Amino acid sequence: MDRTEGSDRSARSDRLIVRGGRQLRGTVHVAGNKNAAGPALAAALLTDEPLKLTNVPRIRDVDVFAHMLRRLGVEIEPENGNQARAASANTSAASANTMNVCAARVSSGRIDPELGRQIRMSLLLAGPLLARLGRAELPPPGGDVIGRRRVDTHILALQSLGAKVEAQRDGYRLTAGRLRGADILLDEMSVTATENVLLAAVLAEGRTIIRNAASEPHVQDLCGLLTAMGARIAGCGTNRLEIDGVERLGGAEFTIGPDYLEVGSFIGLAAVTRSALRIADCRPEEHGMTRIMFNRLGVDWSIDGNDIVVPEDQRLEIVDDYGHAVPKIDDAPWPGFSADLISIATVVATQARGAVLIHEKLYESRLFFVDRLVSMGARIVLCDPHRAVVMGPSRLYGQALVSPDIRAGMALLIAALCAEGESVIDNAQQIDRGYERIDQRLVELGADVRRG
Repeated sequence: MDRTEGSDRSARSDRLIVRGGRQLRGTVHVAGNKNAAGPALAAALLTDEPLKLTNVPRIRDVDVFAHMLRRLGVEIEPENGNQARAASANTSAASANTMNVCAARVSSGRIDPELGRQIRMSLLLAGPLLARLGRAELPPPGGDVIGRRRVDTHILALQSLGAKVEAQRDGYRLTAGRLRGADILLDEMSVTATENVLLAAVLAEGRTIIRNAASEPHVQDLCGLLTAMGARIAGCGTNRLEIDGVERLGGAEFTIGPDYLEVGSFIGLAAVTRSALRIADCRPEEHGMTRIMFNRLGVDWSIDGNDIVVPEDQRLEIVDDYGHAVPKIDDAPWPGFSADLISIATVVATQARGAVLIHEKLYESRLFFVDRLVSMGARIVLCDPHRAVVMGPSRLYGQALVSPDIRAGMALLIAALCAEGESVIDNAQQIDRGYERIDQRLVELGADVRRG
């Protein structure tokens, strides 16, 4: 971590003070995909040649992951011009963050326990460390507390490639000779497990087939980067990947795609604040299911080239299913509606006329944040850990709030921006983990947000 980066974060308060009720306007440039940046940085372990990664988001989780890699001997240096971006957070993708990464001298396979417990993406180092060194020691992964998050899929898949795994209270110790390709059926469509197997299999002997593979945009980004490095991968974007192992990989240049979860967040923000926003360079084709689900809440937008344009005159009326049945917003693996946007959709539903069932199928604690929305005036019945009924529209009022995780934190920030009066959001560092300089970018759009 460079000194400027560290001092910048230490100077940032973990509290956001928000005065809601303001209409926003302008263009927002989407940061790089948080969930693509981690695998891309991890891929550097697979070669002793340099990688040049562009559009790397400057967020806390990526900072921690980069620091973790440095502890392993990886050289990571920002390219000149990054500090200019810090001064203007809404700059274009052309001047986005660039990192030069080189893992020419990696000798340790032990992940720093303190850093590893802070973020979930520490798990992504198991595959490339096994491929590079034949060993890896990982602490239990951290990340959002949104329910049980299994590591079994990772372990079972890596064992299929020939790894030996010792699970202990303080983490996992993995060893292997040269990994060998295998036909692997993942027991769940796990994004990080798919990425872990990809990172291990590209240097394994023979062919690996991953069935029931995840296919989210960040998985596709990883396939693109590995291919640019010399990997042989077929089936990118599908649920069946074929990898023919190669002897070595080389350096490459790669641009990380826009964060589609950030795009969904800004669409939700525009809708509830009745704001006209242009979301620039955001790959509109990735938001088909987001559109279907948001349409059920009366939210729509137009596409202008590579931009999404959200108008201020949203209907915000829930569209009943045929037969006047209560509709449902539910999540599913890609190309389904992302579980990480369920919190945002819940806030939008509080401002839409009618009733809707929110069904979060993956994590049993994600919906627990709705008690904060209820305290703000929302009418929500939490049926069980996975389902909530939202009846709107409700007038929201500013409250003292606490951000429990990245996505719920952003959802509460959106709620505060459409609420009457002032809200104070503590533990805002959770939002900073996934959204680059969110306060500065919102101020540029006309929001009344400050650190305090």
